[in-house]
Amino acid sequence: MTVGYDRPLYILPFDHRGSFQTKLFGWKGALSPEQTAEIADTKQVVYEGFKKALAGGVPENKAGILVDEQFGAAILRDAKKHGYNTSCPAEKSGQDEFDFEYGADFGKHIEAMDPNFCKVLVRYNPEGDAALNRTQAARLKKLSDYLHSHNRLFMFELLVPAEKAQLDKVGGDKKKYDLDVRPGLMVQTIHQLQDAGVEADVWKIEGLDRQDDCKKVVAAAHRGGREKVGCIILGRGEDDKKVREWLTTAAHVPGFIGFAVGRTSFWDPLVDWRGKKISREAAAAEIARRYREWVDIFEKARAS
Repeated sequence: MTVGYDRPLYILPFDHRGSFQTKLFGWKGALSPEQTAEIADTKQVVYEGFKKALAGGVPENKAGILVDEQFGAAILRDAKKHGYNTSCPAEKSGQDEFDFEYGADFGKHIEAMDPNFCKVLVRYNPEGDAALNRTQAARLKKLSDYLHSHNRLFMFELLVPAEKAQLDKVGGDKKKYDLDVRPGLMVQTIHQLQDAGVEADVWKIEGLDRQDDCKKVVAAAHRGGREKVGCIILGRGEDDKKVREWLTTAAHVPGFIGFAVGRTSFWDPLVDWRGKKISREAAAAEIARRYREWVDIFEKARAS
């Protein structure tokens, strides 16, 4: 089985569900139809920004969106109609343990939304709870097998949260953990998941500060004849400066094919729009500007 996707991929992700509901809107618990519609409309602003960026010169064949079915079904349908590259998440939002948003019906929902990529966000630490890791890996293999038997692409967003003992070793310094500990754990995780039969076409990777670590992650993704598997860097809601650094570092490494930067692109413009500080049009334009900036940074670094 050949897995992989190695063409440029510049994603604007806005598949956030729990954080949108609680942090942007301040709503807890089950949503009313009106609340759901309001969140869906806010996501339309991000999509309007994406379309503006395409109109402003972002190459359509490299661009893509990642949005959820719950608030973004209409967006996914419209994007499909326009031939845009779409990705849709399969995981329950905001959980420490990976599980399917729609349980055993996950396949039906994937077929209904028909995305180019099915994406999962998974928190997995290879030195963490072994039973939890096995449970997650078994579910992920099920999804991986399903996607590849249905000619669909699998995007895997890997988060490696620190175990207490790992943080203690670096004196509780999260930055030091990110710099010196997490890169090695990511490589271990990719190996463990591959060995468990989980075959990602694209690995969505938390920002790395050193090119050398980017190279090691690519080597892990490419292990055992998986040369076509791509890696993209994610923004993790960091500030502009940090995102620029991560994009530049990753772009210099062959095997990193792009990025997925969400909150840094859309959060402030949406907050300002909801606070009536700027118009809807201005919010979409600012989202477009930021997204286009990431594309320019990545392409410029890649060319150099």
